[in-house]
Amino acid sequence: MTITVLDSYTATRSILTAPLAERPEALRRMLEPTADMYRYFPGTPDLVELHHMSSGFRVDREVDGALAGLAALHDAQAWDRIEAALNSALSVQLNATPDIQVPDIQVMIVLGDNADPHFMDVALGMNGNGGISGYIWLAFWPSPENLARLESVAVHELNHNLRYSNVRWDPETVTVGEQVVSEGLADAFARHQYGDLGYTRIGVPSLHDDAVYNKVIDGLGIRGMQNFAAYVHGDAIAARFGGTPVGLPTGAGYAVGNRLVDAYLAITGKQAPDALLVDSAEVIELATK
Repeated sequence: MTITVLDSYTATRSILTAPLAERPEALRRMLEPTADMYRYFPGTPDLVELHHMSSGFRVDREVDGALAGLAALHDAQAWDRIEAALNSALSVQLNATPDIQVPDIQVMIVLGDNADPHFMDVALGMNGNGGISGYIWLAFWPSPENLARLESVAVHELNHNLRYSNVRWDPETVTVGEQVVSEGLADAFARHQYGDLGYTRIGVPSLHDDAVYNKVIDGLGIRGMQNFAAYVHGDAIAARFGGTPVGLPTGAGYAVGNRLVDAYLAITGKQAPDALLVDSAEVIELATK
């Protein structure tokens, strides 16, 4: 039950100062400890390709400002702050649910690609993935807004990791409802720790949009990982990864997940840590009565 924040700062600095031809293999070595987080992908995915697809810093060309961005993350003590936040949040969660299974967790912090308009303008300079038991992956561009949220983003992903270390997640049968509720639970847990900084930034613009709420609610029963991206992340992010747009703004599912979970917590009187393993169907049933 150990959280290990990998020293990707030293590795990234070495990569960005190496000759360009040597960078892909050096990046592959850096990413190798988290390779198993892609176990649901078909075949053996290339770690460098996945890194670039997820808006990690480029190793196939020079990018102005990459070293400065890395230095800003380091100067903000990103690695130490995230490690402290994860350990503190884990203690809070275990106080509420002492019998859960907690894996050893490898945490990879990645400098984002500031030359990628999708990452910077649509995703607002941050990405995260904590849904695969034992792994948390975080990408940041160090804007002031993102530096203020380092802890809350990490804690959001920790909530996913703990939920899906105890609740079965099947990519073929998972519903939009489960995914939307899980985002609401993760934001609620981050807000329990950090107040409004715990809201995922891309979801904030749609928090009070009833048209977005109703459209996502209509799609909650849709099944299959390949079908839920637009409902959870919105059309622009879904299209980036080959998904089909459905007419939803970026972060739609996060906004709706927050509304559903907040209603559920208000009705039941529970705090966010108490709801880690709640059945998403129960949340939806109570919150939409």
